[in-house]
Amino acid sequence: MPLQPKPADVPRIPGALRLYQVASIITGVMLLLLCAEMIVKYAFGHELELAGPGGLLALVPTGTVTAVNLSTGILIAHGWFYVLYLFADFRLWSLMRWPFSRFVLIALGGIVPTLSFFVEARMAKNVRRFLADREGAQQTETAEARS
Repeated sequence: MPLQPKPADVPRIPGALRLYQVASIITGVMLLLLCAEMIVKYAFGHELELAGPGGLLALVPTGTVTAVNLSTGILIAHGWFYVLYLFADFRLWSLMRWPFSRFVLIALGGIVPTLSFFVEARMAKNVRRFLADREGAQQTETAEARS
């Protein structure tokens, strides 16, 4: 029988789920931006420059950025959001007491483009189902105790 969350941890699960969902969406969007940036950089030889001589946002040849290199900024931002995503993944995984393979699957969502959106929807559905089943079981127990 799979492990169930500890009763003391159940009230913390909805907050952990919200953090995971937000981190998942941000990480997924940042990963898509990073992929687009890499295509522009390596296929077309350009980088994004912010507030440079070319205007607020400009594509300049690789290696000629004179202002803020937005391409590098996207890379760094995705890295830090992935750290937040892993923290949120670990928190939800540990509260739900899932097998380690599920932790790895969720972690892959931050490095495989678009996977975070699909994994997030599936995990959120599983957690909500667990919480609804638990609430239904508690209501049934309460009703039986009254009769």
